[in-house]
Amino acid sequence: MSDRHQPQTDAATPGVPPEALLVTVAPTGAETTKADCPQLPTTLAELVTAAQECEAAGAAMVHVHIRDDDHRPSLDAQRLADTVAALHAETDLVVQLSTGGSVHDPLDQRLKVLDAAPDSCSLTMGTTNFGDDVFSNPWPFVCDLYQLSQERQVVPEFELFDLGHVAALTRLLKTYGLPYGGKVHCDFVMGVPGGMPGTADALVAGVAALPPEVTSWGATGIGRTTLAVGLAALSKGGHLRVGMEDVLTLARGVPVDNNRQLVERAVAMGALAQRRPMTTTEARTLLGTRPRP
Repeated sequence: MSDRHQPQTDAATPGVPPEALLVTVAPTGAETTKADCPQLPTTLAELVTAAQECEAAGAAMVHVHIRDDDHRPSLDAQRLADTVAALHAETDLVVQLSTGGSVHDPLDQRLKVLDAAPDSCSLTMGTTNFGDDVFSNPWPFVCDLYQLSQERQVVPEFELFDLGHVAALTRLLKTYGLPYGGKVHCDFVMGVPGGMPGTADALVAGVAALPPEVTSWGATGIGRTTLAVGLAALSKGGHLRVGMEDVLTLARGVPVDNNRQLVERAVAMGALAQRRPMTTTEARTLLGTRPRP
């Protein structure tokens, strides 16, 4: 493969040293119940506290799902807006809202997530089996969400659950051009039952297939794959997403008490690879987000 076809992930972004590691924390998710995991941050106060602790530990971006008063997944517009406002007021983190919601949320409600004016949003590049459920992301919806993110000046993080999603990203960028801010950041979500396995081999294949417009990428290992994926991502120069959305144990039989533990472990892994946590200012430069509100 000639150099001109390689993704530009090795090129330094001005203002972001190559040793800087973007650590994203996904503290809540939409699958785990509060009853099963009482330490999961599901209220706004719990979420803000978790975000503050994780920022102090080295995270620069927070990937947010919200819950209602009964701790169930929600896309309530006012709650989303209040959450973004609180996180902007109480932290300096890049605030990324999930547009995936739960697997049961209708597509039209997922589009309205951008009304809350986050810095970033997740944008999953295709439909995938998700355990016993189906995470629906049909092509017309992907296109509508991407164009809306461009209009609203919200930077998407392209979520890649399978190699076909990498091909879809290439198609999307060719059809609609670059995101707001001109940077293309994606995240490999690996180890989901129904998606790509959480292995180094799968990650290498995914990175090799990235389009040349990609300027940065990270990886997320679900459940038991979290360490294998994290170490493989670091060996390839990628970034990391961790959090209780993705894993609830530190080791076999050792439950996670809080999201800070997972961020601290990611930072320690990065240190072994001679990477240091990226600042929130560097993260905004890397991703091309709007100036901090």
